[in-house]
Amino acid sequence: MPRCDWKPELSGYRPCRWKLALVGVGVLCTGGFLLLLLYWMPEWCVKATCIRTTVRDAQVVLLRSTDEFKRWFRAKVRVMLAPGRNPYISLDSQTTTPMANGHTPHPSNTSADGFMRKYIRYFTLHSTKYYWNDAIQNFEVLTGLEDLGVRCSTIHLEHSAGLSQNQQEYRRLFFGVNEIAVKVPSLFKLLIKEVLNPFYIFQLFSVILWSADEYYYYAMAIVLMSVISIATSLYTIKKQYVMLHDMVAAHSIVRVSVCRANIEEAMSTDLVPGDVMVIPSNGTIMPCDAVLISGTCIVNESMLTGESVPVTKTNLPNPSPAEKGTEDDQVYNIDEHKRHTLFCGTNVIQTRFYSGELVKAVVVRTGFSTAKGQLVRSILYPKPTDFKLYRDAYLFLLCLVGVAGIGFVYSIALSIMNQVTIIIESLDIITITVPPALPAAMTAGIVYAQRRLKRLGIFCISPQRINICGQLNLICFDKTGTLTEDGLDLWGVQRVENGSFHHTEENAYKESLVKSHFVACMATCHSLTKIESQLSGDPLDLKMFEATGWILEEATEEETSLHNRIMPTVVRPPKQLLPEPVMSPEQDMELYELSASYEIGIVRQFPFSSALQRMSVVARLLGEKRMDAYLKGAPEVVASLCKKETVPQDFAEVLEDYTKQGFRVIALAHRRLESKLTWHKVQNINRDHIETNMEFLGLIIMQNKLKAETPGVLEDLKRANIRTVMVTGDNMLTAISVARDCGMIPPQDRVIIADALPPKDGQAARINWRYADNPKTLFYVEDSPEERKPMEQYHFAMSGKSFAVITEHFQDLLQKLVLHGTVFARMAPDQKTQLVETLQSVDYFVGMCGDGANDCGALKRAHGGISLSELEASVASPFTSRTPNISCVPNLIREGRAALITSFCVFKFMALYSIIQYISVTLLYYILSNLGDFQFLFIDIAIILLIVFTMSLNSAWNELVSRRPPSGLISGPLLFSVMTQILICLAFQTFAFLLVRQKSWYEPWTPVSDACSTSSHTNLSENFTEIDEHNIKNYENTTLFYVSSFQYLIVAIVFSKGKPFRQPSYKNCYWKFHLFQIVCVPFEWRLTIVIIVVVNAAVSVLAEVSGVSQTSFHCRRVPKARYMHLAQELSVDPDWPPKPKTTTEAKSPSLPENGSYQIMSAS
Repeated sequence: MPRCDWKPELSGYRPCRWKLALVGVGVLCTGGFLLLLLYWMPEWCVKATCIRTTVRDAQVVLLRSTDEFKRWFRAKVRVMLAPGRNPYISLDSQTTTPMANGHTPHPSNTSADGFMRKYIRYFTLHSTKYYWNDAIQNFEVLTGLEDLGVRCSTIHLEHSAGLSQNQQEYRRLFFGVNEIAVKVPSLFKLLIKEVLNPFYIFQLFSVILWSADEYYYYAMAIVLMSVISIATSLYTIKKQYVMLHDMVAAHSIVRVSVCRANIEEAMSTDLVPGDVMVIPSNGTIMPCDAVLISGTCIVNESMLTGESVPVTKTNLPNPSPAEKGTEDDQVYNIDEHKRHTLFCGTNVIQTRFYSGELVKAVVVRTGFSTAKGQLVRSILYPKPTDFKLYRDAYLFLLCLVGVAGIGFVYSIALSIMNQVTIIIESLDIITITVPPALPAAMTAGIVYAQRRLKRLGIFCISPQRINICGQLNLICFDKTGTLTEDGLDLWGVQRVENGSFHHTEENAYKESLVKSHFVACMATCHSLTKIESQLSGDPLDLKMFEATGWILEEATEEETSLHNRIMPTVVRPPKQLLPEPVMSPEQDMELYELSASYEIGIVRQFPFSSALQRMSVVARLLGEKRMDAYLKGAPEVVASLCKKETVPQDFAEVLEDYTKQGFRVIALAHRRLESKLTWHKVQNINRDHIETNMEFLGLIIMQNKLKAETPGVLEDLKRANIRTVMVTGDNMLTAISVARDCGMIPPQDRVIIADALPPKDGQAARINWRYADNPKTLFYVEDSPEERKPMEQYHFAMSGKSFAVITEHFQDLLQKLVLHGTVFARMAPDQKTQLVETLQSVDYFVGMCGDGANDCGALKRAHGGISLSELEASVASPFTSRTPNISCVPNLIREGRAALITSFCVFKFMALYSIIQYISVTLLYYILSNLGDFQFLFIDIAIILLIVFTMSLNSAWNELVSRRPPSGLISGPLLFSVMTQILICLAFQTFAFLLVRQKSWYEPWTPVSDACSTSSHTNLSENFTEIDEHNIKNYENTTLFYVSSFQYLIVAIVFSKGKPFRQPSYKNCYWKFHLFQIVCVPFEWRLTIVIIVVVNAAVSVLAEVSGVSQTSFHCRRVPKARYMHLAQELSVDPDWPPKPKTTTEAKSPSLPENGSYQIMSAS
């Protein structure tokens, strides 16, 4: 399936009548249980009711995801009637009346206008339509104009006029309404989906069984807990849907101007790929993805990048007729041409046009195919979060079901041997072994953790994620607004005079510097613009310009519309910084004002290029004939473009000193241009002719201020062996600088930048490796002649573009890189999500902390996502913090660890509770007895629920420790612990059961029996005339009730772990115990029971403490996680990490598949 964000395996089926009839009979015979089973298992449902057929003829398709979850989906194939098989054919004058869209088509395939209509087969899954394509004999997704593979010249030539009304309506048949529709399900639908959960179905079975056995009290308690649980869940889910719907609906439907025969007003919902829309001058929220074909726009793309920096979008290049079809006439790609593309959901702040020309854009994608649509879809249909605890819990429950089956067979055998009927009791043993209260018990610890998080200012919309947060061992942080304050601050400047550095100055706002080239470079070399009279642009440029105190003036719309060429932007210093000129008597007033003014016009701008790591401008001082070139960029790059004699000799030492301190350093340079360079020549000159032979001016030192809490929190996480990674939309150098500054990358560690390039001109994809800063010391030192080892730790850094290339062409290298990858810069929203998935693929438990809408996908996909914003990100994020800094992260992990340990304790306790009660009941079944209703009620409510709800109240430990709690139930220590306690409980209950029958006073109990008194029973017999039909009251019952009641308390204490993840149990003031006496037994036997209980407790505690520590010691040696195995492999790999100035090249597909890359030295 091409052009799809996931590639499922697809099979075709068609309904089969005899299979449907058999399933109907099965549903009736099983009382509807078969229907539930088919509802839970889509694969079984399709295979049970349909027969296999070709995909072409399928009426039902069965899809299976190819990821690690192997999920199954079922979709019904529908048919519509349309004039053509794809949306891009020309209809000329045909009318396109929609017919039978999604329903049974009209019998005739010829319309009234005489044109042949064609049947189009499609199905819908996850808000995406898949259309049948005869050419590839498969279903495919239509994304938009990119499907055609159009070149830039074709967009200008064939698509700039817009669509006719007929063509627009025809395309809308395929692409649908341009709307990102988030449907809020009704409460009834949500209720049905919730109550059909297997646990609730089992609870329903248990309640019916208890009611038949007249055990109403506990049944009512379980029903009440289930109702509360369902109501809470429904409220949370409904609230999430409403929040997402409101977020998406805001500004999603607007009125737009589109080009038909003339310019007409239309609703944005009517837009289709190929439409041409006019961007209003006062701005708009983009309702689709569109490529600019005329004019320029200033756009706020914070929804996509998280950086609230206005970006200038220019029109798509229109190659000359001679260049059409050549390499210069590129195929339009939304990623490669994003500088010319307006994305859905972004805010167009302002437009600019010249000579009265309108700002137009061709619609490229609509609906869920847009950038915003894909973001919303990732929130609506996230991949399931796999957690070993829940998988193991189901396996554990299956084991309990097996034990229940043995008990069921045992009870049936007893009933046959003794010729009595105990069918209800036999079924009841199943509800004893698999406790229906387990979901409520497991939820208790999570609910208490949720309350504690709320007190810490952390709100949770997905409570099940709290447990998973206890396992987090890697946290991805967004940078801007998360680790740092917004933007950069100017720390100081260091000018160069006569080839040597001047002393550091705090700012350049001085009268002595106002006419210097250094200040002129600061004032002109930027990409700032004015929006509603406010300066706007890159934060670095803004801080640099503000430090000069100069004033920027731009030409108005009226001025630009009167000229064919762009009026230059002018900058000038404030008058108070200029020296007062002396006016001579013969000087004219106008000439005096001209000489008094000092203005610089920006004639040409070469924008910042991340590949070149620099930007430059050509400017001219008012009254001067010759122009000046000003350059700013990465210090090493700028220095390499300057005359050697102008660069200070200690340049490298000074630069390294600043970078080690975590500063962002920018270098400036200047060059006086030749007089022959006129305005027209400058407009057409290549930047390489300008950016050469420069004079080095000095350094600007910028500081991206960290939030006060950031270094301390990162240090806490580091001590707890929790890895930290930065994932940002900002540029690479700033990100590395901040990573060093906050301690994410220690000063002594090396940063290796992986610069990946896609295949081009027949060359394979390659990765160039380089250091982020030039190291003075060697990376390797020799301890002995035969031994060479790395001297320092290393970290990989890469951009979003490099990440995309590595993901596509270096799959087996990707996992090695993320193992030490610390800085990921210029990452798009979907790339952030991909990174989280890659980290999860090597068995990391990944947390994500961010504050922007661009983080939504990653926040949803991570095991634990926490948003520092209550806006868009909070809709997707399981957790939202009211504290706008990362101090919430360790708090969340601490509470997660406490909740996880509580879940283990509760699960172990509930399992033992079931087995203890199971042992008691099976022993009593041997004498055709059972526990009484009030005994069950006392055990289940007064003891079990009370213990469960109080043992869950232990709060989290005060600090993060380096150890993590276990992630699964199926582990050596845990199984040993549970099995040991089961055997101990079985031994002591069996011993008590047999011992009581050996006592001298023992006799089969009757209403007149009284072992506590030897007096006559005559008077008693008159009062006890009621017959005990169920044989509840007897000495064995009372003995087992006493012993088992204490066993519940013993295992609760044994399993209730404290330090280092929870506060100890003695600090839990709600921990209380109760006892309930049923039948009178002699004092001597009471003492015997106490001794049995005390010995039982001692043995249980001893077994738990010694046994678990021994098994833990033996089970801890072998690393299980993939990232641990990978780290071990790389530690002995002599070629890892790659050396700087080397290249890794992807191998040709024709080569043997023993690896997908090869390392080469730089030439």
